[in-house]
Amino acid sequence: MKQQLETLGSLKCRLVDDLPEGAKPSLVVILCHGYGASGSDLVPIGEELLDQIPALQDRVQFVFPEAPLSLDKLGMPGGRAWWPIDMVKLQLANATGRYREMRQECPEGLVNAREKLLQVVEAVKTRTGLPLSKIVLGGFSQGAMLTTDSALHLDENVAGLIAMSGTLLHEPEWQKRAPLHSGLRVLQSHGTQDPLLPFAAAEWLRDLLKSAKMKVEFIPFRGGHQIPMEVFEGLATFLQGLMAETSA
Repeated sequence: MKQQLETLGSLKCRLVDDLPEGAKPSLVVILCHGYGASGSDLVPIGEELLDQIPALQDRVQFVFPEAPLSLDKLGMPGGRAWWPIDMVKLQLANATGRYREMRQECPEGLVNAREKLLQVVEAVKTRTGLPLSKIVLGGFSQGAMLTTDSALHLDENVAGLIAMSGTLLHEPEWQKRAPLHSGLRVLQSHGTQDPLLPFAAAEWLRDLLKSAKMKVEFIPFRGGHQIPMEVFEGLATFLQGLMAETSA
């Protein structure tokens, strides 16, 4: 298995694959980490999927962009963020039941983060020759929010969207953009006991995507803000299904 570090667009990215020397991937999966994690946080997921799923080994490349903001000065050495999060405000909203109001907001820095991620997408298209229909966007937590927003702002559908423990935000814009992506395949997961991003907010997101006629597979699990084995297994099945579709 190969892992290399490259700059795509303006972001440092880790590329993981098991492709034969000189071969190009049939499918690229771009996965974005969550707030406070390092740029390598999700790399083990890609490595494990390639190790366990033979159908992906010589055909899929994983790309793990590193968020642009350092959190070193906030006491989180090596931690990165796609945009600043007021954790006190978030915790207060959860405690007082006012989280519903936050779904209307467009976080400061989201648009800039989207632009940087879409530059990564363009760089992947250029270096592989693949169309958007063979590129998957996904992530965990803040990375899931970013990739959902980015997928909705593209002019055509990506191969699939993976939203692990994300949430609904910037609702007016997402409601406007979602119907333009009817038929998009989505894998969404969320813990019913998530203390950070309420499960109800995941249901709001699921319902918005479904109402736009996207093909949403929703995996609720008993747990918190995490990626348990049942989500990993669902992700493996989801990617194998996308591989079958792109090969047809």
